Amino acid sequence: MPPTRTVYSPPPAASLEVRYRDTALLVVDKPSGVAVHGGSGLLSVPGRGEDKQDSLAARVQACHPGALVVHRLDMGTSGLLVMALDAGVQRELGRQFELRQVEKCYVAVVAGRVAEAQMTIDLPLIADWPNRPRQVVDHACGKPALTRLRVVDYDAASDTTRVHLMPETGRSHQLRVHLQALGHPILGDELYAPPERHAQAPRLLLHASFLAFTHPGTATRLAVSSPPPF
Repeated sequence: MPPTRTVYSPPPAASLEVRYRDTALLVVDKPSGVAVHGGSGLLSVPGRGEDKQDSLAARVQACHPGALVVHRLDMGTSGLLVMALDAGVQRELGRQFELRQVEKCYVAVVAGRVAEAQMTIDLPLIADWPNRPRQVVDHACGKPALTRLRVVDYDAASDTTRVHLMPETGRSHQLRVHLQALGHPILGDELYAPPERHAQAPRLLLHASFLAFTHPGTATRLAVSSPPPF
């Protein structure tokens, strides 16, 4: 199967929702957008081609010219993203992400009833090169990927479960592939959900709702939250 070709349709530019800001860094809420022909969401950073220059980083830098990218979210994922306001802060925050010292929690709505109230998903991942940008579970060659899951509630009417996801690693599409592998794909996921579950939501129902890290300037723990818009 050849790689899926999509049309990039970012949501309209609007005022940035800043959840935290000081002289060293800012934490913003990245919008998702509504699915349009397979290109829903907003890129974290500019992509290749003139049609993919609109991104959260570009929008932030229009207001804060010195802002530097620290990490990314998938295009369809909404929620918290931290940007540094100088290179030293960027390096220190990047070090914390690399050493897994940043606490992260995502909210997702997934297909079906998740039977276990809590679980750890330990499934190695690798790029599915013939079908990029898809990722797949590969026990022989995949890189370690670990996600903790906690069930919030189950909705019988829609046969869906709301969950909290705490990734211990940061592999590409990790949460989406892990949930698909469990048999509970995330609603609205154009890559990993079957058509009926993709059509069940107008966007990918995955939101980065919580971040906590050590502030590079004050050495104190900073926690930032964002309620999911679904």
